[in-house]
Amino acid sequence: IMSDKMKLTIFSPGGLLENVTSVMGYENLCINLYDDENLVANIFDDIGLRLFRYYENCVKNELVGAIVVNDDWGFNTQTMISPEYIKRYVFPWHKKIVNLAHENNKPAILHSCGNLSDIIDDIIFDLKYDGKHSYEDNIIPVEDAYRKWGEKIAILGGIDLNFLCLNSENEVRQRSEKLLEATQSKGYALGSGNSIPEYIPEENYHAMRNCVFK
Repeated sequence: IMSDKMKLTIFSPGGLLENVTSVMGYENLCINLYDDENLVANIFDDIGLRLFRYYENCVKNELVGAIVVNDDWGFNTQTMISPEYIKRYVFPWHKKIVNLAHENNKPAILHSCGNLSDIIDDIIFDLKYDGKHSYEDNIIPVEDAYRKWGEKIAILGGIDLNFLCLNSENEVRQRSEKLLEATQSKGYALGSGNSIPEYIPEENYHAMRNCVFK
């Protein structure tokens, strides 16, 4: 039922750090990074291998045009675990998945919430993600993110969910239009800062969305 110009963008059943946190619990993960690092390493590798095999199956399908690797790494002020541990246990599997996508001529997009300022250069230059999604105004507004990184990585979404919830339909429309005007050179796709929950006013969602068609 898909048109000839349409492709699927697929994502994973949770990310690597997300799944490790679900299996161990966040507090236990933090404690065992000090008390039993070998255990933590084995769990990362077991889950990483399963995610890699999942994407291995996905990229073989000709209907898949791009992959999204969804893995929340941070919160408002910093990463969930230290950048040292993220680089040691999370990045190697992400790098393999990105390479897998590129070997099959498909872009790889990272969805990751939180303040990733300490590792953004690694995301761009080491992992070599093609695009990055999830932006929050209280961390870095998407307009600032585009000015800082838009020449290096595609900036996706970014109309903050609080903004979509609390501002008027006209304010949402105006911000969306200004974003499209400021980013028309390259490397931006208009959208929300995160997944659209049911409490977002429908008129605000469509005010953002309809700007694309103009």
